[in-house]
Amino acid sequence: MQPVDLNPKRKRENPLVWIFEPLERDPEYARERFFNFQAAYLDGLLYLAVATGKEPWNGLAVCTSHDRQAGLLDEYPVLAPHPVLGKWLYVSQTHPEFETVAHAMVELARQRDPRMGVLPGKQKRSPDVIDMKSSSRKKKTS
Repeated sequence: MQPVDLNPKRKRENPLVWIFEPLERDPEYARERFFNFQAAYLDGLLYLAVATGKEPWNGLAVCTSHDRQAGLLDEYPVLAPHPVLGKWLYVSQTHPEFETVAHAMVELARQRDPRMGVLPGKQKRSPDVIDMKSSSRKKKTS
C-alpha cells in the first residue's frame, strides 16, 4: 500500500525539473521557485524556467531579453515569444520537439550562452500588502 500525503498545502514536485539535471553538477547552479515556475539559475542569473499548468504555462521558458531573441529564434524556430512574458521565449511540453529543444537549451545555459540569462527582479508587492506588513511591525514593537 502506497503512503498517502494528507497535507493539502504540500506542493507536488514539478515533473519537468528533469530538464535541469545536467546543470546539477555545476557549482553555480541553483533551482528555486519563481512564481508558478521552477527556475534554473546560473551565476545568479535566471536562465530557464519550467511550469506545468494550462497554456501558456505548460512548458519551458528561456529567460532572455527582446534584443537577444533573434539569434535563438533563428537557430530554434520551435521557440516563440511567450504570449504573456514577451521578453522570454517558450516551447510547450505538448510540442513534438519539446524534449530536443529542452536538452539544447540546457546545453546552451550550461555553456553560458550570452543570448540567455537575466537578472532576477524582486517580486513586487501591492501597496495593501506593504501597508499591512508595516502596520503589523508597528504593533509588534509597541
